[in-house]
Amino acid sequence: MPCLDSFNRSISYLRVSVTDRCNLRCVYCMSAEGVPWRPHDEVLRYEEIETVVRAAAELGIGKVRLTGGEPLVRLGMVDLVAMLARIPGLDDLAMTTNGILLARYAEELRAAGLRRVNVSLDTLRSERFRRITRLGELSDTLEGIAAAKQAGLVPVKVNTVVIRGLNDDEVVDFARLTYAPPPASAPHSPQLWGVRGARGGGGEWHVRFIEVMPLGNNADWAGNGYVPMSEVRERIEEELGELIPARLGDGSGPARYYRLPGAQGTIGFITPISEHFCYQCNRLRLTADGKLRPCLLSDYEIDLRTPLRRGATIEDIKHLIAEAVHAKPERHHLSEQVIPRGRAMSEIGG
Repeated sequence: MPCLDSFNRSISYLRVSVTDRCNLRCVYCMSAEGVPWRPHDEVLRYEEIETVVRAAAELGIGKVRLTGGEPLVRLGMVDLVAMLARIPGLDDLAMTTNGILLARYAEELRAAGLRRVNVSLDTLRSERFRRITRLGELSDTLEGIAAAKQAGLVPVKVNTVVIRGLNDDEVVDFARLTYAPPPASAPHSPQLWGVRGARGGGGEWHVRFIEVMPLGNNADWAGNGYVPMSEVRERIEEELGELIPARLGDGSGPARYYRLPGAQGTIGFITPISEHFCYQCNRLRLTADGKLRPCLLSDYEIDLRTPLRRGATIEDIKHLIAEAVHAKPERHHLSEQVIPRGRAMSEIGG
């Protein structure tokens, strides 16, 4: 039976932040110092996450995505994946990662039951990658993407947050990656083209452009860098031709997908600001410290950690999840300048 909110939306998707820590410090997401130190005991234990996911699955929430911070910096992630993959009613288990550690873990994650990965990648230029992330190397993320394709964690979706003056001049370069075989004008690094014969297919690139969102301590900064997806689409079509509507299958989320003529991969646009998709939002978010958020762009939360540690049963947690579903707002209110500032994006998991 579907889990319906007050506006008759079917809530089927839970995003689980397993840590607010990250091995990068992307300029639009986190300060150079990182997030404030959080005692280990404040973070949900894996057994507690498993209890929440099991309760959600019993309510009809069948899709789970593991996020961070960067999920792979938390020890034992393969074990958590294996725990969650065994839960009855869980239809899809995926992860969003920056890819830095993905080459190390891709095969183990797939064997444990992970289905797919999304990889955050905001530039194809090595020097700019270091400038945006403050700490990272582009080659590590590219190797992670190739390893995920080889392991069968497909389709690998590449998430690119477009920010004016930072990386908006690369949108056409990203769009070209969806061609297969690559055009003569494409970047020549073999890492950019994935792995031929990857398990389950998936050598092609699926690129998703995302509007930067004002949230937490980046709220003011994001306003100056905002680029509407209509502008991104116009730039791509001016150089590469008309985009044709396409589908990417299960787990496609809020993106609208297109293909360039002759391209094997897809181009997606995610428009939380210019064309909000609240009317079809199907998700809840669990923070690393155990707070359940009905809406990314609202500071309202329901505490699950305290009840869990006081001996709450599965039924108790189901009632709290149902309360969060009922409290889910009809839409965000960014247009009225109601901007959530309680947490940074890295603390929520996007």
